[in-house]
Amino acid sequence: MNPKTIVACLLVGLGIVVLAYSGITFTTPGKPVEFLGLHIATTDNHFIPPVVGLLALVGGIILFVVGPKRV
Repeated sequence: MNPKTIVACLLVGLGIVVLAYSGITFTTPGKPVEFLGLHIATTDNHFIPPVVGLLALVGGIILFVVGPKRV
């Protein structure tokens, strides 16, 4: 398998997962806050909208259709 096919498979797979779940939400650790000697941990929420999944799916399909370069 060449790298182009691997990237196409990953894009199609990730696109299907994002579309199946109607977007994906995940959290990452945020910047800690120090207030009056207290250490307060924070989190940042992130959302990947279904449109990004659709674009990944279409991009993967296009990579499959174009096919590998013949040398």
